[in-house]
Amino acid sequence: MTRTTQHHRATQYHRTTQHHRTAPPTNVPPQRGVIATTFAVLRRHRRALAGATVRVVGLSGLVGLVTTTAIFALAWPVFTHMRNERIRYHHLEDPYLHDHTDLGLVATCTLPFFLLLLGVGSAAVQSVCSRAVTTGEDRVPSTTDWSRAAGRARLRPVFAVYALRGLVVWPLPLLVTAVAHSLTGSQLDTEEQLLKPGSWPYTLIATSPVVAVFVAVLLRLAFALAPAAAADGLGPCAALRRSWSLTWTRAGAVRILALALPLAALTAGVLRLVVQLALPLRPLVRTLLENVTGNFFAAYYAGILVPVAVGLLVTAALALPLTCTAFAVLHDHLRSAHASSLRTRNTVDDPTA
Repeated sequence: MTRTTQHHRATQYHRTTQHHRTAPPTNVPPQRGVIATTFAVLRRHRRALAGATVRVVGLSGLVGLVTTTAIFALAWPVFTHMRNERIRYHHLEDPYLHDHTDLGLVATCTLPFFLLLLGVGSAAVQSVCSRAVTTGEDRVPSTTDWSRAAGRARLRPVFAVYALRGLVVWPLPLLVTAVAHSLTGSQLDTEEQLLKPGSWPYTLIATSPVVAVFVAVLLRLAFALAPAAAADGLGPCAALRRSWSLTWTRAGAVRILALALPLAALTAGVLRLVVQLALPLRPLVRTLLENVTGNFFAAYYAGILVPVAVGLLVTAALALPLTCTAFAVLHDHLRSAHASSLRTRNTVDDPTA
C-alpha cells in the first residue's frame, strides 16, 4: 500500500511539474500588432513628437536655406558667365543653349553636406521616437525620459549608425555604376571602346549597376532596424549586428518588407503630391529673384529648387515620425519575440533549469 501511494504521488508530481514548465503564463497580456502599437504611441506622445519634429525640420530647413544661399553666392560667377553669353548670343541673333556642367559639379560637391544634414535630422527624430516607444503607451513620461541630456546621449550613436550604414550600403552601387559608365558609357567613341557593344561582356557590365542596386537595397532592408537598436543603447556595430540577426529570423525579413514597402510608397506619394502643389511657387520665386538680382539663370535654378525643398520638408515632417516610430516598434517586437524563443529553446534543452 505504501509503494502504491508513493508511486501515485510521484506520478502526480511529475504531471504537475511538466504542466508548470510547458504551460505559458496567463498573466502576460497579448502583444498588439506593429501598426496598432505605432499609432497608440503616436497618439500618446503626440505633443512631444510633434514639437521635436517641428524643431528638427524647421532647423534643418533654415540650415539648408542658408547653405543654398551661400552655394549660389559662390557659384555666382557661373551664373554671370551664363548671362553674358546669353546677351552675346542675343546680339548675334543665335539661340543660346547654356552648359550646366559647372553647376552639376557644384551640386555634386555640396551633396555630402545635404546628406549629412539629412542624417542628423533623421537621427534626431529617430531618437525621440525610440524614446516614445521605450517610455510606453501606458506610462506617463517623466522628466528624465524627455531630458535634453538623454536626447543627446541617444543622438550620437543613432547618427553614427546612419553614417556607418551609409558607408556599408551605398559605396558598392556607386563604384559599380562608375566603372560601368567608364566602360560602356555613351561618351566613349568607337575607337575608345574596349568592349564590343552587344557582346556578353558588354551586356554584363552594362547591367551590373542594376544588380549592385538590388544588393544595396537588400542590405538597406537588413539594416533597417539598426537606428532603433542604437537608440536602445547599443553601439553602431552592435546595432548593425542586431538588425542583421533580427532580419534573418523566421518572420523578421517578411515583417520588415511588409512595413518598409507601404512606408516607402506613402513617402513617395506624399513627396510627389506636395511638390506638385508647390509648383506655383516656381514662377513667383523666379520673377522675384530676377527682378532683385537681374540674373535670369540664378532665378531660374532657384525656382526649380523651391518646390523640391518644400516637398522634402513637408514630407519629412509628415513621414519621419511615422516611419521612425514604426521601425522602433517593430524592433521592440522582434527583439521580444527573439528573446522569448531563446528562453523557450533553453528551457527545452535544459528542463532542470
